[in-house]
Formats: sequence, C-alpha cells, structure tokens
Amino acid sequence: MIRINLLPHREEKRKARRQQFYVLSALVVVLAGLIVFLGYSIIGGYISNQEGRNAFLKKEIAVLDKQIAEIKRLREQTEALLSRKQIIESLQGDRAEAVHLLNEMAKQVPEGVYLKSLKQNGRTIQMVGYTQSNARVSTLMRNLEASPWVERPQLLEIKAVTVDKRRVSEFSLNATLTRPTAVAGDKAPNPASGAKK
Repeated sequence: MIRINLLPHREEKRKARRQQFYVLSALVVVLAGLIVFLGYSIIGGYISNQEGRNAFLKKEIAVLDKQIAEIKRLREQTEALLSRKQIIESLQGDRAEAVHLLNEMAKQVPEGVYLKSLKQNGRTIQMVGYTQSNARVSTLMRNLEASPWVERPQLLEIKAVTVDKRRVSEFSLNATLTRPTAVAGDKAPNPASGAKK
C-alpha cells in the first residue's frame, strides 16, 4: 500500500483559500468604501444643488416681496386717488344744487310770501319767511311738494308778528333737498349748459 502525504497539499489549499478570502474581503471593503463615497458624493451633490435652489428661491422671494410692497403702495395711492376723485365728483354734483335750490325757490314761492332766511344743512332746508295770509304758506308747501328738487315740506311754526308797523305771519318750515331722477334718455338739468345758450 502506497502512502501519500496530503498535508502539504491541504496546507497549500488552505493558504490559497485564506489569500482568496483576504483578497475578497479587501475587495468588499474597497467596494463598500466606494459605495459609501459615491453615496456621500451623490447626497452631497443633491444637498448643494438644493441649497443652490433655496438660495435662488430666497432671492426671487426677496424680489417678489419688493414687488408686493410696491404693488401695495400703488394700491394705497390708487385708493387715495379714487377717494379724492369721489369727493371731487360729489362736490361737483353738489355745486349746482345751490343754484337749483335758489332757482326752484324763485319759481315756487307764491306772490305775497317773503323769505327772511334760507339755510341748507346737508339735505335739510330751513326756511323762515313772512306772509300776510296763511293760505299762501299752504300754497308754498304744495308748490314745494310738486317740485322735483324739494320734497317733504314740514311747517314747524306760524305766528303773528309786527314788521314795520304791519301785522304779518312769520312762518318757519323745513324741507328736504333731493335730486330729480333723470327721465329715460333725458339728463337732469345742467345750469352750465343753460348758461351757454
């Protein structure tokens, strides 16, 4: 029987396996290191890219905030100008009311009635006058009721007084100034247009 000593052969195989294991372990460690490095590089790239985007967004937000502040300032100026325009338009519309009121009073006051004072407070008109006949005050109130510029006349007081040694009746009444509604296709009378004719 031949005896073969396999110990050196086994020892060589073990040595080869050990070397193979070390090489594979080193390769795995190097590969793991590369994977970790690549992962950190990719994540770092994403982070720097996102930080760049965030910086860009902050700049754009700052620009938009300035634009919003400018728009807000312009809107406030526009509202202020519109309120001024409305005030001017209302003053423009009310400017002719005194003319219309005096014109109406000249038309509506009957003969024998004399106005001592005529005051306007907002839409309220206060009249104080003299007459020799109380019936003429009733005529004045009817005329005012029919007027397109005056409505709701109210007699407050009528009393007998002496003026220049003559006995007359002094009356005071209130009425409300109104704007006549324009008839379809027709405008309210304009004193400026009447003055040009």
